[in-house]
Amino acid sequence: MALKMRLSRGGSKKRPHYRIVIADARAPRDGRFIERIGIYNPLLPKDNENRVTLDEERAKYWVSKGVEPTDRVRKFLALRNLIEDIERNNPQKAIPKEKKEKEEKPAVATKAEEKPAEETKAEEKSAVATKAEEKPAEEVTPEVKENEEKVKK
Repeated sequence: MALKMRLSRGGSKKRPHYRIVIADARAPRDGRFIERIGIYNPLLPKDNENRVTLDEERAKYWVSKGVEPTDRVRKFLALRNLIEDIERNNPQKAIPKEKKEKEEKPAVATKAEEKPAEETKAEEKSAVATKAEEKPAEEVTPEVKENEEKVKK
């Protein structure tokens, strides 16, 4: 029979509290357990001493018997120096990506750098005109002409 040291949920909707229990690995999460060795209340602040209460002697006993703690319970035990915490690699997906918008767009331009509105409008018009000149005229094939005539009828 494989035993686990894990959390069993209690409390109402959106107000959880957990019991730290020793249970058979096949038992349901909130179901049958062998022994309750502590309580975890995630609603309390992290620096509150009542956030995690744990019977350290019983935890040591069960760890010596070969009970495997879950990841969250392992962190609680590691904070009390009862077992070593395993180091997990942060997956590449969790690493934040660099924002390209900030690199491409400069910060707010100063008034000395700003151009008068008339000059910017003139530049935009000339840019549109050059783009229109660069595009070659599309040739209309006879098939396209036939399709247009059918649509008109």
